[in-house]
Parts: sequence; structure tokens; C-alpha cells
Amino acid sequence: MTAVVVHGAGDMRLEQRPIPEPAPGEVLVKVAYVGVCGSDLGYYRAGRVGSFAIREPLVVGHEVVGRVESDPSGTLAAGTAVAVHPATPGEHLPGLDGRPNIWPQSRYLGSAATLPHTQGAMSQFFSPRADQLRLLPEGLPLDRAVLAEPLGVALHAINRAGGVGGRRLLVSGAGPVGLLVAGAAKALGARHVAVVDLFDEPLARARQVGADEVFRSDRGTLPIGGFETVIECSGAPAALTAALDAAAWGATVVQVGILPGDARPVSLAPLIAREIDLRGSFRFIDEIDRAITLLAENPSLGHVITDVFDAKDAVAAFDRASDSRASAKVAVRFDAPASEPGAGEKA
Repeated sequence: MTAVVVHGAGDMRLEQRPIPEPAPGEVLVKVAYVGVCGSDLGYYRAGRVGSFAIREPLVVGHEVVGRVESDPSGTLAAGTAVAVHPATPGEHLPGLDGRPNIWPQSRYLGSAATLPHTQGAMSQFFSPRADQLRLLPEGLPLDRAVLAEPLGVALHAINRAGGVGGRRLLVSGAGPVGLLVAGAAKALGARHVAVVDLFDEPLARARQVGADEVFRSDRGTLPIGGFETVIECSGAPAALTAALDAAAWGATVVQVGILPGDARPVSLAPLIAREIDLRGSFRFIDEIDRAITLLAENPSLGHVITDVFDAKDAVAAFDRASDSRASAKVAVRFDAPASEPGAGEKA
């Protein structure tokens, strides 16, 4: 089978590997689509994500959908459409029973956080544990369902904010997660959703998923104290300062974008004077289940996928995903009908 393997910074290869034999409790999945995530880009471009450096060849990819090829237990029929929850919980922490996403030693598909690395799913076949599988409803196309994992991240950020129903929300950063936060917030009853980004093209996509208002971050037009909830998705320190400035008195700011690991200047003055709650958001718990339902009910969320590349063009897919003006979510396709968009075509 073909697998997309990163060996180090700028070194991505298509390799032929044996089709995996499912271990007890595992299911063999024929992969259809894998989304390109920011962490995948980090491994490809820099050979690392934060402090997690590649020390052995790594199959990337954790945003995966496909169809059951075989289930040794006989529970799932061949052809069943599934998404995959990419996490394996680590060491249980007392008092955090319901928050396995932040337990230490947790593992995530396509991650160099541990050695041996946790190999990912950007390959023709993949063998996850049966408990990682999520059944997809009839009528949900696989090329939209590939958003289930990043939408789970977006929904967890919304949950960390205490929900968005009836609120004025600002989303900072119109990358894939920011767009999904905006689209999900509209579906979940936010009163007003604004999105801020540095470029016009991502802001146009924000309008497609339902944003009521957009702002260019380089034009200084964000209202000071104008939003009851702010979800910062860009990971830029300057954007966190702007997010706090835009937060209303008593507001909640959620940081979901991964900030740099070194010290950077951020102005926290509004945090004190307005009693703003600043919260972190890391991956998700079980929000992928709600994400699948929302994707089935809200076709407009599919606008977040801008490009689909065949697996043989994986390097081109990663290069496209590196350009936030040209693309939002890029997907790599392993198994799809011939009538669907070709390599590099717009979805």
C-alpha cells in the first residue's frame, strides 16, 4: 500500500508498505480521505511541532475517513463508512476523569511526541482500534466527513467558552479551525459571529460558512470590548493581544491556536481591568460525535474544504496547504469515485 511518510524537514516520501494485519480489537479501514493539519505541515516543513521532533520516519495524518475493509470481530460490515477518533488516552489524572485529552502520556495519530512515534493514517489502509471508529450517517459525503476531527477541535473550543448561544462571538484567524468555529457557532445559535484575519481570501471563506461580519487585522477596525466571547485560532501572539482588547467586560477568551513555545510579548492589561477569563483548549474529548451530526446537517461547512489532491500528489497538497490565502482545508484522497474532483482541483 502507499503511505505518506515524513523523514525530516522538507523530506516527504511516498512509500510502499505492507497492508497492516489488524491486531485483536482492531479493524482494517480502507482510507478515503485524510485532511492536512497544521501539525502535519510542521513535521513536513520544520521536521518538528514545538518540542516534538521527528526521530524516525513518520506516517503523518490524523483527520481520516474511510470504509471498513474487514472486521475480524464480525461487528462491522465491509463498506461501512467511518471516521476515526485519533486519540489514545494516557495516564489517568485524579480529578480530571472527564478530560482525557489532557492526561499525560496520551498519544495521537501521526505524532512524534513519543518514541516510537505514533504512526498516522495517511495511507491506503489503516488499522485503528474498534473503539476509535465513529459510524457516519447515510448521506454524509466522505469528502465532507473528513472535517469531523478539526470540527471536533472547534466544538471543544466552543465548549471551553461555555457555549455561544445568544452571544456576540469573535473568531480570530480564518484558517480551517477558525472557519469551523464560525460555522458551528452559527449552527449553535450565536447571536452574531465576526471573524478577523490578515487576508481577504480567508475572510471571504468566513462569509461562506455564515459569518455576519469580517475584519482585516491590519486595519485596526476591531471594536474595543465588543465581544462577549473570543476564540483565538491563529496562534499568533499579536492576535492574542488583539483578542483581549476585543473582549468585553467579563468576557471569556479561549486560546485554541498553538502559540510559540518561547517567550513572546502579550499585553494582558485588559485581562485584569475587565475581569476576562482566559482559557486554553487542547484537541477534544468526544466532540467528534457532535461534529459528525453537524456536518450532516450543515452542508455549508463543506466550504472549509478548498482542495483535494490524489495521494500521488501529496507534496503538492502540503505546499498548497501552506498558503492560507490559496486554501483552507486541503484533503489527500486515497480512494474515491472517478467522478469526484481530480488532484489539485477545488472541492
